[in-house]
Amino acid sequence: MTARTTADRLKFEREALAEQCRCIAGVDEAGRGPLAGPVVAGAVVLPQAWIRDGPPAPFDQLNDSKQLSEKKRELLFDALTKADGLLFSVAIISSLEIDRLNILRATHAGMRQALQGLKRKPDLALIDGLPVVDLGYPQKAIVKGDALSLSIGAASILAKVTRDRLMLDYAKEFPGYGFEAHKGYGTPLHLAALRKLGPCVIHRRSFAPVTQTELNLLG
Repeated sequence: MTARTTADRLKFEREALAEQCRCIAGVDEAGRGPLAGPVVAGAVVLPQAWIRDGPPAPFDQLNDSKQLSEKKRELLFDALTKADGLLFSVAIISSLEIDRLNILRATHAGMRQALQGLKRKPDLALIDGLPVVDLGYPQKAIVKGDALSLSIGAASILAKVTRDRLMLDYAKEFPGYGFEAHKGYGTPLHLAALRKLGPCVIHRRSFAPVTQTELNLLG
């Protein structure tokens, strides 16, 4: 498979511009799978000049956040949040809300909130993955969109870095769980800490490994 060019990863944005959309938001989330911590959604509107002519460096390196090193994600996060003409918004949905709503509804709520937080109302939302029910905006869902769309890739970086920074703060607040290492995912280290310490307040009680740990502690 040939490597995707920047032009390839602006295909959806350029198609939307050609259809008279002027505010095109990429939307993605981070943190659906972990046993602890929030799910975070990001929304990014790239400047139209970037879409027409291609983005300047380092924004030509925007990609699925999972494909970038932590150092690269941090650099791009700082650049994105300072870029002239770029709009962005981040929404954080707590573990309590995840337990109340379920993870799919919580993720969709985060995406809606991220879009609502933008300074301009989007004409179109490019969504990573499957369509979002009751999003409130015209949308185009793109499977693996974080690697296929620069807008969605930018949103994935904002969501991922925001969540990782939150988990580093939680690691200080709740020592012993190793949140600084695994960011709440169900690694052997995390599961061992759960068995030893039990869940803390940021654990998702609706997720089976956490529930099972609580039952074992009660037994």
